[in-house]
Amino acid sequence: MASPVTFRRTAVPAGLTTGLPQGAMPALEALVPPETLPASVRAAIAGIAGAAGAWCPAPSPDGLRIAYVSDRSGLPRLELAELDDTAPPAVLSDPGEEVISVSWSPDGAWLTYLVSPGGSICAELHAVRPDGTGHRVVAGQDPRATVFAGSWTGPHSYACSIASGAGPDADVVLVDVVTGELRTLASGGFLSVTAVSPDSRTVLARRGPRAFRHVVVIDVATGLQRRVVRLDQPGGIASEDGRFSTDGRSVYLRASLPGPLFTDRAGLVEVPVDADGVPSPGRRVLYRPEADLDGYVVRPDGTVLALWNADGVSELCLHDLAGGDLLRTVELPQPVLTGWAPLPGQDAVVAELSGPRSPRGLWRVPLDGLGGAGRLACTPPAPEAASLVEPVLHEYVAPDGLRLSGWLYAPPDVRGPNRTVVSFHGGPEGQTRPDWSPITQSMVAAGLTVFAPNVRGSGGYGRAFMTADDGAAREASFADVRTTVDELVTAGIAVPGQVGAHGWSYGGYLTLVALTRWPELFAAGASLAGMSDLRTFFAGTEPWMAAASVTEYGDPVIERDLLAALSPMTTLDRLTAPVLLAHGDRDTNVPVAESVQAHQALQAAGACSDLLLFPGEGHAVVGRDALVDLGQRLAAWFDHWL
Repeated sequence: MASPVTFRRTAVPAGLTTGLPQGAMPALEALVPPETLPASVRAAIAGIAGAAGAWCPAPSPDGLRIAYVSDRSGLPRLELAELDDTAPPAVLSDPGEEVISVSWSPDGAWLTYLVSPGGSICAELHAVRPDGTGHRVVAGQDPRATVFAGSWTGPHSYACSIASGAGPDADVVLVDVVTGELRTLASGGFLSVTAVSPDSRTVLARRGPRAFRHVVVIDVATGLQRRVVRLDQPGGIASEDGRFSTDGRSVYLRASLPGPLFTDRAGLVEVPVDADGVPSPGRRVLYRPEADLDGYVVRPDGTVLALWNADGVSELCLHDLAGGDLLRTVELPQPVLTGWAPLPGQDAVVAELSGPRSPRGLWRVPLDGLGGAGRLACTPPAPEAASLVEPVLHEYVAPDGLRLSGWLYAPPDVRGPNRTVVSFHGGPEGQTRPDWSPITQSMVAAGLTVFAPNVRGSGGYGRAFMTADDGAAREASFADVRTTVDELVTAGIAVPGQVGAHGWSYGGYLTLVALTRWPELFAAGASLAGMSDLRTFFAGTEPWMAAASVTEYGDPVIERDLLAALSPMTTLDRLTAPVLLAHGDRDTNVPVAESVQAHQALQAAGACSDLLLFPGEGHAVVGRDALVDLGQRLAAWFDHWL
């Protein structure tokens, strides 16, 4: 990746109205250069932010090899390794391809993988043989199109979803990876493939806006769609996915089940489907009032492997499918499991695991209870920085009685109140968990305490909590920011006047909200890829993203006044703290213009702001050099201003 373009307190050069750096634009001195940090701290951050990982495991059908994504080369690439071999892995993707995910065909002859061209969210679908030959781009060649991962329906037929970019919809498309032929299977709304039936005659797809999705059954021969569970039916609201039973006679849905606040958790529902694909009333299979179901695998032996999220910590459990009884809890070597795949021919899974001191890595996890998990040799080693810390869960209560919590990271030598950065997660339906966060650990290495809260609107605590910030209710979520800072000061964690705010994506937006609504609380802020104006966000983001976000933020046409009231751009004149705005210049999710326009307005008002653009990076900064630079600059920024 190229060096980032930074601006000191000066007007943005002419021609930057699109938010893209111009060829003749000089790289000016950063307002707070990383060199203000001691050399030992910069070295520690380089080791933390530059640590490599491995994720998205895809075992071969014979269970002997593993395909996955790794950034050991400095950019996420497709790698292939023997499952039980220490030989160096093969890299199958081209050097400039930023790989997102990978899937193996059922006969083992092909791999499909998604590529983010130049950091853009508009992904392409590529195919390649396991020996590295036959590479081709099979879908998404139009730069406006976006391909979403799906499932195989045959040896060389892959069902995925494609948004054309011309509107808000995404169609289900069958892709022949050999001939390149595309066949539109189903249209109408935003459809995202979740599963294919064992006989490949039926596809499941989710449909609908964020937090209001349902699952439909699509007949491959005719394209006919049937809804599995209606939103107004008892038994729950299907959330993100559906899966077929091993005999294809039932559909299992991960659904939000009814209940009071914090108990309306995601569980598992079974819906029988007749020979014509018509669903019947469902039954509840799995439910826990204190945990959300994050994932599941229905197994041929009449059991279901369930991944539970309990206050951000993963629990892997084996249950009886008929009655839901717990049969066994599988021990995990790290606290957060974010991806997995069953190992063919073995009673085990390959799990993508991470922890606060360990980047994402691949582990073989046996399910029979007879042995412990083993880290795969293809996983890059974890960093050994002495400054890495384990967070503790800190719970507190909002003035209206709502229970809130967050993860507290304190430097090892800190006793008593300390300079503190409040770090907001993205989403907004994301969740801060005790997993690998190189930016958080980088700030801790600089001697800063970091608190990462889950304010209302976060996922992982039931559907009512997740939707508690929708539309005009977002004001209540904003109030949780004030509550969080008050709690940190009262609990003796933070020093008044030495509190900062930071966040990525929606967290960057919430940071700008915090700085403008409570300027007296914050001494500095940093927004990474955050929205500054919800009106321009809706106008500039991808059409499918805009359509999915209406239930979250409000309608950009009929609720324009609401969006203006919720946008920090309309109150930037209240901001008094120095603010760092960082953005990838290829971001089309939250367009880079969101940071540029905020910087321009702040500069025009004589405020203290700094703009940091990363060439070639998209919504997520993934290049190693850029990550190291970002980690050092954020740590230096807060170290200086706090």
